[in-house]
Amino acid sequence: MSIATELAHFACGLRHEALPAEVRRRAKHLILDALGCGLAARRFDFAGPALAAAAQLGGPGDRAVIGQGERLALRDAVLANGVLLHGLDYDDTHTEGIAHLTVSVLPAVLGVAAQLGMHGRDLLAAYVAGIEAGARLASVARGAFHQVGFHPTGVIGAFACAIAVAKLHGLDAARIAAAQGIALSTASGSLEFLEDGAWTKRLHPGWAAVGGITAAVLAKNHFVAPPAPYEGRFGLFRAYLGPLYEQCDLSRATRGLGSEWETVQVAVKPFPACHFVHAFADAAITLHRQGVRPEQVAHVRALVPAEVVKTVCEPAAAKRRPANDYDARFSVPYVVAASLRAGRFGLAQLDPAALRDPETLALAAKVEYEVDPQSTFPRHYCGEVILHLSDGRTLRHREAVNRGCAERPLSDAEIVDKFHDNASYVRPGGGLAALRDAVLNLDAAPARALEDALAFA
Repeated sequence: MSIATELAHFACGLRHEALPAEVRRRAKHLILDALGCGLAARRFDFAGPALAAAAQLGGPGDRAVIGQGERLALRDAVLANGVLLHGLDYDDTHTEGIAHLTVSVLPAVLGVAAQLGMHGRDLLAAYVAGIEAGARLASVARGAFHQVGFHPTGVIGAFACAIAVAKLHGLDAARIAAAQGIALSTASGSLEFLEDGAWTKRLHPGWAAVGGITAAVLAKNHFVAPPAPYEGRFGLFRAYLGPLYEQCDLSRATRGLGSEWETVQVAVKPFPACHFVHAFADAAITLHRQGVRPEQVAHVRALVPAEVVKTVCEPAAAKRRPANDYDARFSVPYVVAASLRAGRFGLAQLDPAALRDPETLALAAKVEYEVDPQSTFPRHYCGEVILHLSDGRTLRHREAVNRGCAERPLSDAEIVDKFHDNASYVRPGGGLAALRDAVLNLDAAPARALEDALAFA
């Protein structure tokens, strides 16, 4: 049985009532977290151009866009919602797979379930099916996608969405497998944005969702697809990873289906930045709380997992002086400097004025990295900050297990608080409790009830 066929049988047979209570609860909190991020994103500069472009692609339609009254055609709304959900890099991460899955799977299943008039239970089961499949597929590569310049969120997201949407359409296992074969020709996502903080990474989840929807509907209409999209001669892992294919563990794609739940392994972010820098933010905040001030610091060393150096440490000059907020979210030097100065790292530290602050930039210029010999990546996104002070003292703090991951999770209450903090950026006057309750009671109402709760001007 091929990987696609095995994943298809799992998705086809997955029922809401068979999901463990822990999985259902976690899934709803992951959705709530993502929607809060999407609402906050509307205040940022990338949102306007993205939403304007989406509206121009197909014109008015029936599907909701987060935080606005105007509705768009299905795939245009899904594209726009994916950009918003992922735009702040504040969304969840499956740690082992190094992929943001909710921000592709959620807009796809929300849009399609509402369009088909389905119940929230159906939406939730399809969401979990997509997360479970996507997490496993991303984990196969063992971090290799980043090493060759691909963003696994965009690449793997297309397959996860194809599976989830095919399930919503009621396709049998053969057609769900075919949807994955078609998705192989839609999966994409380049890391070239890392060179200058370009906005293109924000496009990846929504585009993956559009690709997955397209693949599922083509499969529904019996469009012929390659049968081995993962393990084939020109399948996903060989074609995208080249020589690094040798480090792949294909068994990871289907291991524990239906008995081990990757949904509960998804990490929720405490900081609005690339997950690879979170340990460094927490370490710097801890040192700030010990009374360290920027003027005392002569030199900083950051111990970084080798696998993330290309993403958050290089090119070094650009990382020390980020060109914009997106550049800053992927910079160990900037995150360490800003966190050490402020004792926190939030959206305020990504404001244009903060990015130009001379004291922060002077401190970032003192940050150098070394490969961490004790790294446990990708199980943990660990990190250590070592301060060499002008008086000769050395202070250090290590975050061996990043906050928010499955071994050190944010509580449900913390996730709800994060949602309210984020959503209040655009909805300070209220109405958030109704949206929160619509998400947390998702499996007790039609999918359109959640969609309608999101569609406010």
